[in-house]
Amino acid sequence: MLRKPQDISKVHYYKNMAQEELWLECAQRLTAVIQQIIEFAKMVPGFMKLSQDDQIVLLKTGSFELAVLRMSRYYDLSQNAVLFGDTLLPVEAFLTPDSVEAKLVSSVFDFAKSLAELKLSEIQLALYSAFVLLSSDRMGLRGTLEIQRLGQAVLRALRLELSRTHRTPLKGDISVADSLAARLPALREISGLHMEALARFKRATPHLEFPALHKELFSVDS
Repeated sequence: MLRKPQDISKVHYYKNMAQEELWLECAQRLTAVIQQIIEFAKMVPGFMKLSQDDQIVLLKTGSFELAVLRMSRYYDLSQNAVLFGDTLLPVEAFLTPDSVEAKLVSSVFDFAKSLAELKLSEIQLALYSAFVLLSSDRMGLRGTLEIQRLGQAVLRALRLELSRTHRTPLKGDISVADSLAARLPALREISGLHMEALARFKRATPHLEFPALHKELFSVDS
């Protein structure tokens, strides 16, 4: 659990930040996280043996989802805030008048919070991240059978790890592993919201320059 108190002055700073500045700030921080995600993907067993095209598809479609998973590690449940740089910020600090952006921010916070509540270990979160990355139903994939095989192997490892620490079902006979697997559609929806919000924002601000890696992974029709 994070025990860093909120700096009210910094919270107000982000709340009053212009929409363009906030987008670029978030894009820069997201890009830094994605660089770590790319390195993580290289260490996932079997990932580097996939075709380069399939690797690119999996990273382009899954990197934002993995960033949301990683965000759960920086979520302070006691303060309902996320560690953003060196500052704990509540959801209100990221809200803008745009309805799609507001829905995106709220959805990201809700998902990160729900994942943080499960108190997964680093190994469990890494396995879950690998499982999300190795989604064989992404559009544009060719080696779907191999990706599915790898994903199922990771899921079995995740179930084994969870059986040691999360024996009690969440609801009825629904295990934590089943619950995590069932959250994939929600992650996809969040990823779709991100692309929709980004496309809207870029259409409104075509003059802004995003980080190169961000543009490569999140290419949208402007």
